[in-house]
Amino acid sequence: MSMAVDFKTYVDQACRAAEEFVNIYYETMDKRRQAITRLYLDKATLIWNGNVVTGMDSLTSFFDMLPSSQFQVNMLDCQPVHEQATQSQTTVLVVTSGIVKFDGNKQHFFNQNFLLTAQVTPNSTVWKIASDCFRFQDWATC
Repeated sequence: MSMAVDFKTYVDQACRAAEEFVNIYYETMDKRRQAITRLYLDKATLIWNGNVVTGMDSLTSFFDMLPSSQFQVNMLDCQPVHEQATQSQTTVLVVTSGIVKFDGNKQHFFNQNFLLTAQVTPNSTVWKIASDCFRFQDWATC
């Protein structure tokens, strides 16, 4: 019975961290884009509508070329990833969806999945993006 309680506590902590992270991520994306790569690990991978971007230099170039944005997150879900799958690294899967408008483009529905890993120091825990998968969700219109 105590194991279930411990896991529930773990899930609650993961979801609190995910909510904080999501607020920071989209606010940074919309208002301080030049700082967005600080949220990624050095060897992080971004898959943006099927296009793979890997490493800090490529991420910086990619985010620099994106038009300014206005994100509205309508749904957030999260779950801890079992440590056997992540070499005991504390990892959380975060799933978001909502609406985004990039300058000069029409509004799109989007879905985004983040794998976050905890970077723990004696004084703090900082969540960094190990993997990020973004996709527009619009149905093709006839």
